[in-house]
Amino acid sequence: MNSQELLLLPHSLNSCTSIAHLKQLHAVAIKTPSLSLHNQFLFRKLISLSSSSSPDLFYIRSILLTSLADAQFRLNLCNAFIHRISANSNGESTNSTGLRAMEFLREMLLIGVQPDGFTLPHVLKALARVQRIREGQQIHAHSIKIGLVRFNVYVCNTLMRLYSVCGSIDAVQKLFGEYPHPDLVSWTTLIQAFTKAGLYRKAVGAFMEMCDLKLRADGRTLVVVLSACSNLGDLNLGRKMHSYIHHYIDVNVDVFVGNALLDMYLKCDDSNSAYKVFDEMPVRNVVTWNAMILGLAYQGRYKEALDMFRRMQRTGPKPDEVTLVGVLNSCANLGVLELGRWVHAYMRRNYILADKFVGNALLDMYAKCGGIDEAFRVFESMKRRDVYSYTAMIVGLALHGEANWAFQVFSRMLREGVEPNEVTFLGLLMACSHSGLVSDGKKYFFDMSNTYKLRPQAEHYGCMIDLLGRAGLVKEAEEIIHSMEIRPDAFAWGALLGACRIHGNVNLGESVMQKLMNLDPVEDGNYILMTNLYSSAHRWKDTLKLRKTMKSKKMRKTPGCSLIEVDGVVHEFRKGDMSHPKSRVIYSVLEGIACHLKSFGSVEHITMT
Repeated sequence: MNSQELLLLPHSLNSCTSIAHLKQLHAVAIKTPSLSLHNQFLFRKLISLSSSSSPDLFYIRSILLTSLADAQFRLNLCNAFIHRISANSNGESTNSTGLRAMEFLREMLLIGVQPDGFTLPHVLKALARVQRIREGQQIHAHSIKIGLVRFNVYVCNTLMRLYSVCGSIDAVQKLFGEYPHPDLVSWTTLIQAFTKAGLYRKAVGAFMEMCDLKLRADGRTLVVVLSACSNLGDLNLGRKMHSYIHHYIDVNVDVFVGNALLDMYLKCDDSNSAYKVFDEMPVRNVVTWNAMILGLAYQGRYKEALDMFRRMQRTGPKPDEVTLVGVLNSCANLGVLELGRWVHAYMRRNYILADKFVGNALLDMYAKCGGIDEAFRVFESMKRRDVYSYTAMIVGLALHGEANWAFQVFSRMLREGVEPNEVTFLGLLMACSHSGLVSDGKKYFFDMSNTYKLRPQAEHYGCMIDLLGRAGLVKEAEEIIHSMEIRPDAFAWGALLGACRIHGNVNLGESVMQKLMNLDPVEDGNYILMTNLYSSAHRWKDTLKLRKTMKSKKMRKTPGCSLIEVDGVVHEFRKGDMSHPKSRVIYSVLEGIACHLKSFGSVEHITMT
């Protein structure tokens, strides 16, 4: 190599883009005494190239072994490299990244480079992402030998985090208890581990203990504790947390804490407080709006959820897939087909595929709003169908009385290797009940527990009792209820009472009614069924006695409710309702329809109420 080429070598290193090219330049450097083999720029280039592609560990190890640099520089080089490969997967699976970090750590130990408090946390974070607890335990054992766990809070916290995501709550508690000086991150990791394990009371208890030690929570800690309160459904505890936030932290500056507060209030059925928090938030992101829309839908306040969505369209951010799931769920429960179709069109315009959660929600909306053919088209267009896709389709077909079609979808589900769940079989039993297919219902009920090892729940027994009762097999329906593996609930007994009402079985009906009165003494529907049964048997004294009982208990029949969507607005009507602004016009039209029907002899008696 001539002098000019030697001068160009640093530039060549700078423009080097592959390990193979770097090896060539390295060879030149080795053969040229005037160039330092241990040039730090060479090492940094090696880190950059190796972390952006599959590393040549043998080559890296050889450089470290032959390096005359001091031990600290070699450790710094290793830390830089392990940080790069842990943080950047570059298209690789996270599992590969975690194993690469662990493999390089082993190479460090083999060549005598001892890891420090910066090395191990990077590897532990990579392993936590892929939940590799065995490798984490190996690092734990090594860190005990070199004294890092007890005296390095960073190592301790990342080990706790690894055990937490791997579900080893005992290991988290043990580590926390052994560390002499836990910091805020340590406490937050412990609280998060309790929350993840479903130990919400313990999570809140740990937070209280942390506060007793005069440690002030930050936003991340508060989000975790509020999540625990949400899952407990403890409104008083949630309000105490809100008071703590106002006292120590300005909630208005942290949208994440605000979102957690919204979620907590909505899950604790305090929508007024949720609205107040929402209105006071100076910054709202899409998660904020989603929390309100999904939270209101969770409470069954579907009209308010849709109103919030319309408000979001006017002043909020662009809806995402989570938003659409909440809106579609509300549309499905209100029967708002027009808005549901708008959401579908919005998805097409924005290239949002009808897959996964949003696809299943769209399918369910069409099925529940009467568009079963549209639901099936969505189902067919889905690239990935899971158990929820098939189940939504089967339940939708059952509601439309399309039993044979539902059976075909179920057969297709099995052919494609998708395992049914309890709700799938509930849909199949509903299909059988609506179509009076007793033998098919018995077969699916038998297959559920014997073939698929799924335990029937009260709803499954209720469907079978309803199916047998409608078919006149009241004795078999009674035998089902007495052979239940779980205690019969009001749903099961109510189905049997309905069968007694259909077939005029007063004696059995009285016995069933007694069971229902013990289970739910204020359910008006059972009393009404029984009075109708007495009336059909011309037992007027018993009918009158039962009605007096209802009156003494101040029970009133829950009025029926109908919903209709016109020009995107949902109108709600109840029996005798005069609250609608156009009620006079509506009743006038209804009276005209009734008169028209009577003139053709279509009905014998129509009462306008």
